[in-house]
Order: sequence, then structure tokens, then C-alpha cells
Amino acid sequence: MEFIHHYDSPLGGITMASDGDALIGLWFDGQKYFADVLDNEYEDRMLPVFEETDRWLDIYFSGKEPDHTPPIRMKTSGFRKAVWEMLLTIPYGETMTYGDIAKTIAEKRGISTMSAQAVGGAVGHNAISLIIPCHRVIGADGSLTGYAGGIERKRTLLKLEGADI
Repeated sequence: MEFIHHYDSPLGGITMASDGDALIGLWFDGQKYFADVLDNEYEDRMLPVFEETDRWLDIYFSGKEPDHTPPIRMKTSGFRKAVWEMLLTIPYGETMTYGDIAKTIAEKRGISTMSAQAVGGAVGHNAISLIIPCHRVIGADGSLTGYAGGIERKRTLLKLEGADI
């Protein structure tokens, strides 16, 4: 059984999902790929992981870097998981390009190149927004591209973190 919980953020409603132990999803309501990892049957119930995520979001939206990360479980393919794990390494208030991520993953896999577009697809399908900070990924020219929650939200989140955009 999976569970959901709702959070009201300054940027709109957020729905989170859990398998009972870890966070498996966090989406702005109505964003692209909303709830794509959630089973058809779920229950709206407060769980300890949701309480911890609410605290994380309260800290984050107050303009501070959270000092903890709720337990997460990535329900995805091996490639997407590798990309999402790279996203977790991007420091608060900083950015990284799709190309940088592609280059790093290619090096780790011992291959000469990897498509930045493939990385973009994996970033776009990130099921645990904000906590896995896909909003910190930008285009090679510094442009704010491709955020499933919308470019204006991406801009606001980066400004909240004090990123140089």
C-alpha cells in the first residue's frame, strides 16, 4: 500500500507519496509527470516520513538550507537513478548543467560521451522534486530550461536559494 499527503507551499500545493517508510514522490500539484510513480491504490494518511518532509519543506521555504534529508526511495530505472543521485550532489544555491551531469555519468560508466538530452529526460522525470534538486540543473548557456513544475517556479526556487542566475 502507498500513501499520500498534501502540503501547502508558497508556490502552490504539493503532493507527496510514500511506501510507508520512505518518500517515493514529491510533486507540485498538476506538474508534468505528476504522481507517475504512484500506484493506482493509495491512502491519504499522515506518516512519520511525511512529518519529516513537512519540516524539511518548512525550513526550505523559509529560505534556509535544510539540515536533514527525509528518507527517500527512488522508484525508477538504473539510468534515471544515476542521474537523480547526481542531482543530490548539487549544493544548495548552486547549479550544474545537463552537459556536466552527462559528462560525469559517462566517466563513471567508462564511456566516452553521453547525451545531455538523455540526462534532460531523466531530470524531467524526477519523482522527488525539491529534495532531489532538479531545479538546480540549467542549460549550457546558463538558461533556465526544462522544469516539470514550470520555469517560473524554477526561477523562484533558485532565487530563494540565492543562486546566481
